[in-house]
Amino acid sequence: MAKRTISKQARNELIEALRQRYKEAAKADKTRILDEFVAVAGYHRKHAVRLLGGQNREYSNNPTYSRRIYDEAVKEALIVTWEAADRICGKRLQAILPDLVAAMERHGHLELDPEVRRLLLSASAATIDRLLKPVRSKARPRKNRHSKPKVSRQIPIRTFSDWDMPPPGYFEIDFVVHSGNSMAGSFIHTLAATDVCSGWTECIPLLAREQSLVVEGLEVIRRQLPFRILGIDSDNDSAFINDTLLAYSKDQNIEFTRSRAYRKNDQGYIEQKNGAVIRRFVGYDRYTGIVAGQALAHLYQAIRLYVNHFQPSFKLREKSREGAKVRRSYHKPKTPCDRLLSHPNIDIETKQKLRLYRRRLDPVKLLHHIRNDQAALVALASPEDATGAQRKSLDQFLSQLPTLWRSGEARPTHRKPATQPRYWRTRKDPFEAVWPEILRWLQAEPDATAKALFERLQKEYPDRFINGQLRTLQRRVREWRQIMAKKLVYACLDGNSHYVEIPSVGPDA
Repeated sequence: MAKRTISKQARNELIEALRQRYKEAAKADKTRILDEFVAVAGYHRKHAVRLLGGQNREYSNNPTYSRRIYDEAVKEALIVTWEAADRICGKRLQAILPDLVAAMERHGHLELDPEVRRLLLSASAATIDRLLKPVRSKARPRKNRHSKPKVSRQIPIRTFSDWDMPPPGYFEIDFVVHSGNSMAGSFIHTLAATDVCSGWTECIPLLAREQSLVVEGLEVIRRQLPFRILGIDSDNDSAFINDTLLAYSKDQNIEFTRSRAYRKNDQGYIEQKNGAVIRRFVGYDRYTGIVAGQALAHLYQAIRLYVNHFQPSFKLREKSREGAKVRRSYHKPKTPCDRLLSHPNIDIETKQKLRLYRRRLDPVKLLHHIRNDQAALVALASPEDATGAQRKSLDQFLSQLPTLWRSGEARPTHRKPATQPRYWRTRKDPFEAVWPEILRWLQAEPDATAKALFERLQKEYPDRFINGQLRTLQRRVREWRQIMAKKLVYACLDGNSHYVEIPSVGPDA
């Protein structure tokens, strides 16, 4: 049946006239009314049932808007508010939209027609996302303000568990600051490098923390080393993570890795050396200027030889956990030089150079140089004590080695005790008259105990010595034994001893 064309007003009048009859009619009459209505209006039968049943008020003269009808003005206003909200998602935008529109209108950024404003605020989150979908697809993605620089993505991350017994040549590098109690202003930084395999440590003072100076410092370290650098691992300091150091590592065919941010365990080898070597010998004072840098450089030349050749250290062999307890086992203590000499990756020629080089080194003179340079650093860090810093001769230093332990650990920040030890007597020596005789007894029997000598004295001189004087005799005999021992140990010190000077570069020079 062909659809008849009648006006919208006529259709609405027809629906209004038939609706009441259709509701009150019996089933057979409803079928007949529905057939006539479909024939006149041309509607689909199911749609005609909805109209006569009152489910669709198409006949209403009041205009209605479908939820999907949003004109270009609404879409334009939505885009403006979306940009003002920094391109957030539809759910978040819908939540802030009333306050955002009100604020933008209040400050003159937006002036909406009342109808457009009503339609904009009535939009659901799904509708907002649907309307903004074509705009989002064409818009450039937001830049992540916290994204890492491009160079960091070119440097792989190495964790503490990734060190799987590497050969000599893989170094961890780090900065140690000499700023005292304040980080304000300029101060000297120490560039430290530690070989993971052997523990070989090198230190270079830098007047500033700058990437080009880091490359120059690494080049100095590379020339001093007895073996080639295969890799370096740094933290995420901007002085390390940059194009300059990355280009240097590629030119020198050096593997460059970095640790995770805020994970100091990833650099456990260098962190341990920072305290055991640099802080131990240099301390925590503030050092600035070229003079202090030169003093530190001279000190580090002595430290690198003394620590790498004469300071053995433990190396972890295995670590296991039993409940809350961690058990660790270590290899036999060795110096970094000994570890290199026993490693199969070091060639025979390099090992021979290391042996010959170590034979030239004098550990006492190295330690003497270290103490002198520490005294100079104390004067630089504390000018008021500069007049009290006195350098001792090597013979004096050697003669005082047995008693230096009484002053505690020697550091550049060490201060002299307030009171000097007493060396004079407060009462008369009870053994003064018989001491020559005691010396003859000791000459005849060097291993005789002080108690045996005291008992012999009491027999030789009855009623002269009381039991409470035994302790005095024990101290006198102990001092005599120390003097005799020094003659045996330092018999070669006749004032003409020859000491090897400190070389300025490494064994490969």
